[in-house]
This record gives sequence, C-alpha cells and structure tokens, in this order.
Amino acid sequence: MNTVAEPRATPPQGRAKLADREGVLAPLFLLPAVLYIIALVGIPLLLALAFAFSDVTVGDPSFDWVGFRNFDAIFDDPVFWRSLRNTVVFTVISMALTIVLAKALAMILIADFRFKWVVRFLVLLPWTTPIALAAVAWLWMLDSVYSPIDWVLRSIGLSESNVYWLGKDTLAMASVIAVHTWRIVPLAAVIILAGLISIPNDIKDAADIDGAGFWRKLFEITLPLTLPVIAVATLFGAVLTFTDMSVVYILTRGGPENATQVLPSYAFLKGIGSGDLAQGAAIALFLFPLLLAAAVAILRSVKKMETF
Repeated sequence: MNTVAEPRATPPQGRAKLADREGVLAPLFLLPAVLYIIALVGIPLLLALAFAFSDVTVGDPSFDWVGFRNFDAIFDDPVFWRSLRNTVVFTVISMALTIVLAKALAMILIADFRFKWVVRFLVLLPWTTPIALAAVAWLWMLDSVYSPIDWVLRSIGLSESNVYWLGKDTLAMASVIAVHTWRIVPLAAVIILAGLISIPNDIKDAADIDGAGFWRKLFEITLPLTLPVIAVATLFGAVLTFTDMSVVYILTRGGPENATQVLPSYAFLKGIGSGDLAQGAAIALFLFPLLLAAAVAILRSVKKMETF
C-alpha cells in the first residue's frame, strides 16, 4: 500500500526571515546593554569631565570654565597624594590576598565531598550579603570597646587590653584590607573554579598515569591552564577594589587622620561632604587613566597567555 508523505510544516515566512537576519537581531539584543552603559557610565563620565573644568559647587551650580585650576589644587593637596598611595597599597595587597585565597578555595570546592553545595553556599554568602550590612557587622566586631574579637583575644591570653583595630594607622589599613578581601574572595573563587572545571580530564588522567604529585600538577598543569582565568579575576577584582569606597567609608571614614583615605572616598568627601563638586569630580576623574592602564596591561597579558 503506497502512502503519500505529507509535506512538512514550514514556519511562517516572516518569522523565518526575522530569525535568520543576524544583522537585525544582533543590534537588537545589544541595545539594552548599550543603553545601560550610556545611562550609567557614559553620561556620568561626561558630567564629571565637565565639572572637573568648572567651579560648580553645591551652593552655586552655575557652570564657569576654570581650566586646570581644580587639578592644580588637588595636586597641591597632601591628602590627595596620601589617598593615591593608600589606594595603590589597598588594591595591590587586597588583590594579592584575594587571588591566593580564591585559588586555594576554588581547589577545595572542586574536590568531591559530602555537603559540597552547603560549603559553596557559605562561600558565596559574603558576596551576596549587602556590603553596607556586612560592613556594619564588621564595624561592631572591630569596635574599640565591645569588639568580640578583643574579648576572645583577652580570654585566651593573647592580649591584655583592647586592640583598637580602627584607631591605629597600620591596624586600620589592615582591617579595611581584610574586610574587603573577605568580601571579594568568593567572586574570584567562582571565576577560578570555572577555569578549573574547564581543564580536560584527559590531561588530568595522563598526569595521574605519569605519577605526578599534587605540587607538580599544580605548577605544570593547573596554574598554566588557568592563568588567563586568574588574570580575568584579577581584572574584575582590581576594578572593584580600586573604585570601592563602601568598606572604607563605613569602617573608618578615611581615618584615623586620613590613614585609610582612598581616592573614591576622598572624592566623595570633597564633592558631597564639602560641597565642592568640581574638585570631587577632578579627583574621581583621576581614577580613569589608572584603571584604563591596569585594564590594558591585564588584557594584553591574557592575550599573550592565549597565544602560547
């Protein structure tokens, strides 16, 4: 018995044409991201650029061109140079600790053990917690009178009195770096974890057959294959650290005596706290070339790693 094959149903002509037109779909899908960048990055950057060359203040919002007067003022300000130095120290030490701890944490999380999902949830908890809430909790734990950390140290005999974590220059900077590292390590660990998972199993099996130990596999397989991912994690962390003022502002307000003042917090203090929007914009604008140089250097290193 002969059967006649029924013709296959074809999608509507208009829908098929739209789905196949990549030249239309690509800009359409990119449009929300472009609008987001323009609204939250492009327009504020242009306003900061305009304010930096004006005399705009909170009390007098009229725009008058003053040239490089604001930059001359901040270059003569010793607090600005101390803030710049603190920003570099804060970023470099935080990122060094973050990458080392995140790498170790990612290697722990990739291992197979019971209740791994619970551990991953606890690891991500610092990153998902609102920074203001987490910083206020740390502010209480580092309090000069009621610090539970000081109570534990006194109880076990390691300290006879309160340490005053946020009242001494070196300890205040160390506390700010520790809290920020605690906050950002989960993000870097997740990024590095993705790189560890992407390592082919054939390479791991070959290393096991050759009898390679942990350290040999770490330095000859794991680190070389995950260096591009680590560089990307470093880039994200450096941008977040260099532009962050939440931890510094909540914990120390830049004190004691500007010992923990960084460029973002100093720009906020000048522009909003003191009402000098022009100088605040000039300080904030100074962050752009430094971040651009760091991003270009890291991306170039990533490109070189991918060519090997």
